[in-house]
Amino acid sequence: MSERDGTDDIEASRAPLLEHLIELRTRLIKALIAFVIAFCITFYFAEDIYAYLTQPLAEALSGDPGRRLIYTALQETFFTYIKVAMFAALCLSFPFVAGQVWLFIAPGLYRDERGAFLPFLAATPVLFILGASLVFYFIMPMATEFFLGFETTGGDGALPIQLEAKVNEYLSLVMTLIFAFGLAFQLPVLLMLMGRAGLVSADGLAKQRKYAVVGAFAAAAILTPPDPISQIGLGVPIILLYEISIIGVRMIEKKRAEKQAAETGNEVA
Repeated sequence: MSERDGTDDIEASRAPLLEHLIELRTRLIKALIAFVIAFCITFYFAEDIYAYLTQPLAEALSGDPGRRLIYTALQETFFTYIKVAMFAALCLSFPFVAGQVWLFIAPGLYRDERGAFLPFLAATPVLFILGASLVFYFIMPMATEFFLGFETTGGDGALPIQLEAKVNEYLSLVMTLIFAFGLAFQLPVLLMLMGRAGLVSADGLAKQRKYAVVGAFAAAAILTPPDPISQIGLGVPIILLYEISIIGVRMIEKKRAEKQAAETGNEVA
């Protein structure tokens, strides 16, 4: 091969790479624009969104009209509303961002690969919402009651202990729990994708069940506050999702075996 031919091959391989990079830049710009637009909308409603997020605490303290949230730094509430707006904007713009990711990777997949990957992409936000709903409507009210149980009225020379929650700390707690539960609920998507790629098997996952149980509660202890309600509330769903993942991987293996048997039969015929 001449030097000229080698140069032509390099240039030919460089052109598609540049096209992919240009397309990737275009998709990222569109995703960023969608996020910025969503942020502008959510920042306008940031106070209302934050009020909605404080409902578990507000309901727990509804019998005491003197209770409040406080902030101790001049800029604390402003930056808290920015965090709320960014969190809400991420959720609001996710379908469009995911669509841009899909439009970028879909041309490089075979038809059966696109058909297999798209359901997992669609299931991701649904599972995240399920996890977030579980923590907000079930775990947070119970955890709030648990922590409020440590308040004391004082008396006989003892000072009362009363909660005066800070706005940023409360938001950090809620967002941590929502992200922890939302990410934990992605376990079936991850394991089933790995099963489709042949990286894990249903039998292998079943044999590792006891380690999965220990890992589930270890992850719950790390990702949630140090109270038994939050840790059990996250650990038990992870174990259930793990069992669902085993069933899903087994179904994938069954379909793969049927497809291979059909292809073998056609070759023999």
